[in-house]
Amino acid sequence: MNTDMNFSDVTEIDEVWTDEGAELFFDRLKDIMRKQEVTITFTKKDGTERVMRCTLDPIKLPVQENKETNTERKVSTETMAVFDLDAQGWRSFTKKSVKCVDFTTHRS
Repeated sequence: MNTDMNFSDVTEIDEVWTDEGAELFFDRLKDIMRKQEVTITFTKKDGTERVMRCTLDPIKLPVQENKETNTERKVSTETMAVFDLDAQGWRSFTKKSVKCVDFTTHRS
């Protein structure tokens, strides 16, 4: 299987993906978001469309207190947590709800 994925500057998602294809896309998207911000368009649970400028770039994330807890955080394979740069908070979206990803937003 070829794991190299070439993304255009804007990737519109208008078809149903295989589970493997979606997993590969979102893994690569996380890698990109650790280096730059992107704009993601998705459909919210209430049916409205949302456009969000977000990132996973550690430089742009808020400083978090180091708290010791005994609870393990459950990682979802259906949703993706990102830092919303406009709202200055963590948000998540369902991967299947993504309609478009714009990679040209504020490249570093």
